[in-house]
Amino acid sequence: MRNLKTITFTGAIAVMIASCGAPKGIVGVDPTKIDKMPLKTTPLKEKQLERWSNLDLVKDTVPGMGVDRVFAELLKGKKAATVIVGVVDSGVDTDHEDLKGNIWTNPKEIAGNKKDDDGNGFIDDIHGWNFLGDVNNEQLELTRIVKKGDTNSPDYQTAATTLAKKKQELEPAKQQLDMILGADKAVSDYLKKKNYTLAEVKAIKTTDQGLLQSQSIMTQILTQTGTKEKFEAEMKEYKEYVYDQLNYNLNTEFDGRKVLGDDPEDFSKKIYGNNKYWGPEKDGAKHGTHVAGIIAATRGNNKGSDGVAGGIAKILVVRAVPNGDEYDKDIALAIRYAVDNGAKVINGSFGKSFSPHKQWVYDAIKYAETKDVLFVHAAGNDASDIDVEPNFPNDADGKNPEFADNVLTIGALNYEYGSKIMANFSNYGKENVDIFAPGVKIYNTTPNNTYEYLQGTSMASPNAAGVAALIRAYYPKLTASQVKHIIMDSGTPITTQFALAGEKGSQTTLSQISKTGKIVNAYNAMILAEKMSKK
Repeated sequence: MRNLKTITFTGAIAVMIASCGAPKGIVGVDPTKIDKMPLKTTPLKEKQLERWSNLDLVKDTVPGMGVDRVFAELLKGKKAATVIVGVVDSGVDTDHEDLKGNIWTNPKEIAGNKKDDDGNGFIDDIHGWNFLGDVNNEQLELTRIVKKGDTNSPDYQTAATTLAKKKQELEPAKQQLDMILGADKAVSDYLKKKNYTLAEVKAIKTTDQGLLQSQSIMTQILTQTGTKEKFEAEMKEYKEYVYDQLNYNLNTEFDGRKVLGDDPEDFSKKIYGNNKYWGPEKDGAKHGTHVAGIIAATRGNNKGSDGVAGGIAKILVVRAVPNGDEYDKDIALAIRYAVDNGAKVINGSFGKSFSPHKQWVYDAIKYAETKDVLFVHAAGNDASDIDVEPNFPNDADGKNPEFADNVLTIGALNYEYGSKIMANFSNYGKENVDIFAPGVKIYNTTPNNTYEYLQGTSMASPNAAGVAALIRAYYPKLTASQVKHIIMDSGTPITTQFALAGEKGSQTTLSQISKTGKIVNAYNAMILAEKMSKK
């Protein structure tokens, strides 16, 4: 999950670190008028921001998916089939108050009897399976390639160069982090308390140059964060981000797999792991729990935000994504497990730049296609052109034709309509990114009955997967391929120009950096799905 790690630190820490038209007959959006709409100039209120992806571009001038309109205008009196959505991720808190009623339960398995009742090889897989067991931290794939030391490998030199570059780039961040932590300790020691206030920092009187510098740093930070508690929260996440890379992701000596007792190079062994759906600790399942909530959090209960298909989709949990890069073997088996247990949509909010056993994953995707399962995948968060710099898994090897028609690759949108509509971190690609969906400041479920804003194409992908689940629930005769193309064809075309991250002055449009040039529109998608289902 190297390029999909969601980092939300802002404010003081960030400052310190920085010192084609719609198909005929579609109702709802006229593509000839969409870019003439007035921009929303007033900031979103907190309650609007918490559920902006449910809002509508026409009604609210917010580039959400129009999900509220779907439920208010299109679904009354209609019956929906339950749709199983496989969430291949870091695990899910299946006890969460906003999710526990929407978790898939294996009807062929008896909970807690320590027997493989359904004969699939997995004991007590009541809500899914954890292919990682107690593994939490992992290396990046490029680190593994360098560790193997096979200089004849076509990826070795690129991996070695990239690893060295990443370590070098991380050093200033570590120095900055250590400086901030040192300043905090110096002030805490002087005041003899950890939970100090801005006023107390400003009141320090000293001639000690080191303490004066620490006072200046903490004054600047607390002026922006407001409280020491907020500073601590931001620092905790940033510290984890920096040291996780140094200690695990980029460390060639680290071996996270040894606690699992499985050989990731041996595809013949397919049964390993356990049924701990959130892994060794719930906090480690933050990413997967958030993804699951975007798809299926209960709607209308005044808790958190509403899932796109809340009350309709059932989440099948497949834990296969560690804090680091996923192994190809785990992903291939996770996809197959979800397919074999009835998933009709699978969300994959993970990705990496190197994939030594990509054919295992390709074969799993093709297997899903034979079983009529749609695989929705996040494009990645490197602000890169994945036509040039691949993000695995994908549905085409290089510039070859797509090997399957059941993969939908999603870029991320910002909540500001206009020149800031594209998330500045989102990957893009004229050939390899199909469409864009909301991915900035998405509010939803996190472990232990909490809710947070997270962002990334990791959040855009389940937004699109939720729309796919809605279509499959109300129009079950439509195939995975048809659902994919309905979402692409019914999207809202956006021709607003904007600059890609790092390319000042160079303007582009969504049509130049994706297949469709569109953003997901659930309202239009459901209308088109109904028309297609009648043919």
